[in-house]
Parts: sequence; C-alpha cells; structure tokens
Amino acid sequence: MKTVIVPWLCRAISGAQARWSEGPPGQEQRIYFANHTSNLDFLILWSLLPAELRCLTRPVAAHDYWTANRLRHGVARDLFNAVLIERKKVTKSNNPLTTMCSALEEGSSLIVFPEGGRKRGDGPGMMPFKSGLFHLAVRFPGVDLVPVYLHNMNRIMPAGEWLFVPLICSVVFGRPMRRLEGEGKEDFLRRAEAAVMEAAA
Repeated sequence: MKTVIVPWLCRAISGAQARWSEGPPGQEQRIYFANHTSNLDFLILWSLLPAELRCLTRPVAAHDYWTANRLRHGVARDLFNAVLIERKKVTKSNNPLTTMCSALEEGSSLIVFPEGGRKRGDGPGMMPFKSGLFHLAVRFPGVDLVPVYLHNMNRIMPAGEWLFVPLICSVVFGRPMRRLEGEGKEDFLRRAEAAVMEAAA
C-alpha cells in the first residue's frame, strides 16, 4: 500500500513532474545526485522514479535530522528505507562513505546530495560538492551516476517551515555519467556540478 499511496502524496503535495533527458532507466544500479534546497528533496525525487525502481533505490539522509524524533525516524526507516549518515560527529566507525558503500554492495541504488547540506535562498546556484560522490565513483566504476536538478523545491517547503506552499515544481534527470579513467577529484567534481546545472537549463 505504501508503495502506491506515499509516492502519490508526494507528487500531489508538490505538483512535481519528471523530465528524463534519455528516457526512464531500466533496473540497472544507479546513483542519483542532485542539488539540495528542501527537506522534501529526497521524498519528491524518489516518488518520481518508476514504480519498479523505487523499491531498489534508497535515499541518503542526515542521521541527526531524521532521528530527531520518532515520527521522522519512522518515516525515514519504514517508508523510504533511507541510508542515514552521520554529518556532525563522524568517526571511523560511522564514516558516511562506509555506510553508503555497504548499501551499494547490497545492490541498492542511491539518492545523494553532494553539497552536504541545503542551499539557502533562491537561484539556481549550488554549494561546492563534497568529495563523497568522487569516492563512490572510484569504488563503483560500473554504476551510472545520474545528475538531477530539482526546481522550486525550496519554495514549496522553505527551510525551517512545516507548512507546504502550493507551487508546481519539476525534477529533471540528466544524462548518466561516469568517472573518466585517471580523472582526479577536483576535475570530476567540477564536471559533476556542471552536469547538474546543465539539467537545470
């Protein structure tokens, strides 16, 4: 039941529509990486995946936010099977990269936000990507990386708010990419950022 009702509610709240640069994907493993401006981001992106892919795809989300109370934790764990990562008190035992790699090794696809936090304010710009996406690309060279741009999400649910503002948004899935042979971290991250902004155009 939740696989039908929850995606429908997410789409109804946001009015979100998906656009695919190369058509909807098959069931191959992927890492979707997107800009981040709202707590609704992963819910909406996940809800717009084809139904057969949603059960295979796990959003990566902040442990401190999504375990702040029982309701949030239940939503993240039971509805979305989220991969919860530590952002503030990172140690060797809770390294976010290790947690994400474990999910990929189990065969899951992931939804990640390489900025590491929500961008505040309007406009299409992004904060610089952190290095996690690069390390995932190195560890899993056979997994396609799909850039995604979310339009207007910050206006539907502004930071710090719990009331939804009715507004149509869109989610654009760009062309899949992979790390080039021998490509260094800085060059890769610049290219990944550019791929998300290209989807925004």
